[in-house]
Amino acid sequence: MQRNIKSSLVLLSLLLLTACTGQPVVEVEPKPVPEQPPAPVVETPVVEEPKLPYISPLTGLGSNQPPEQRPIMVMINNAPPARPQTGLNQADMIYEVLAEGEMTRFLTLYQSQKPEVIGPVRSIRPYFIQLGVGFDAVLIHAGGSQEALNTLARSDYSHLDEIPNGRYFWREQFRKMPHNLYTKIELIEQAMLDKGMRTTAEPVHFTFLPEDAVITEGEPATSIEIIFHSLNKAGFQYDAEKKKYMRLTEGKPHIDLSDNEQLTATNVLVISSKHRVLDSEGRRQVDVVGPGDGYLFQQGKAKKIKWKRSNGVIKAYADEAMTQEMPLLPGQTWVEIVPNSPGLAQSLKFQ
Repeated sequence: MQRNIKSSLVLLSLLLLTACTGQPVVEVEPKPVPEQPPAPVVETPVVEEPKLPYISPLTGLGSNQPPEQRPIMVMINNAPPARPQTGLNQADMIYEVLAEGEMTRFLTLYQSQKPEVIGPVRSIRPYFIQLGVGFDAVLIHAGGSQEALNTLARSDYSHLDEIPNGRYFWREQFRKMPHNLYTKIELIEQAMLDKGMRTTAEPVHFTFLPEDAVITEGEPATSIEIIFHSLNKAGFQYDAEKKKYMRLTEGKPHIDLSDNEQLTATNVLVISSKHRVLDSEGRRQVDVVGPGDGYLFQQGKAKKIKWKRSNGVIKAYADEAMTQEMPLLPGQTWVEIVPNSPGLAQSLKFQ
């Protein structure tokens, strides 16, 4: 009954609507909504780092600098008032050797990178000259011992002494003399041009492992302590994630002032050599020719080695006859030279 009533009401409504409009009621079917095409999948392209055109002969890494570009060696102050230094993080190789007062000095070699600031710059010694000329490097210093200055005066070694060439250096106000002298590669290169120095050199060749090489042999050595003197200790702590040794001085992170980041090393070569004090000032004679004993530290492992100066530069060897050169991992190398008295047993500790 109710269904009939509802049907009658609907029919009545339609008749009334038709009467009012005069038009028949036409049922309109809804238009179909077109389906939207699926959103295209956008793949993020893998951006590969551009391959650098050269391989650095001192690091084994890619470089924008041609391998025959002449290296530059800068004498860097390591006295406590000179820390933290600037530009060590961009050196290809760093030698650390004792000077006077039981304090070490850094010999920083630049070839593949050009830091904007380097320093503080300090004076040179005869054995520093020996190390630098083995690389055919331009030697950058501020004065030197009389013996070193005599050596430079009677040789054709390319060097730049700040004392008569102050325009290629500057002094910063935030430190006191003599710990505030700085330079940069741009000024050094300008000095080389001004003085007619040769800008190319025969590259020094080291043997390098592949970048993805894994060191499996050797004694565990994630912590290294190097004792130059009871008041002068350096060290390295291995960071397995970075695959680098983190530099320590007096047990604290040794940072670079340019970026406040801790200094690192991929290879750490610690060698012992003959040291002899020459005068009351504590000036030394240091053997940088060898042969001698040492350890090569890579990826948390230590290997006992023999060393000697070969073709002008210090190299590590796996055998007593020193015929099997120990390959380096691509990256920055630190060479630490300690006295052979008391020797490695007292001057080097690792675990």
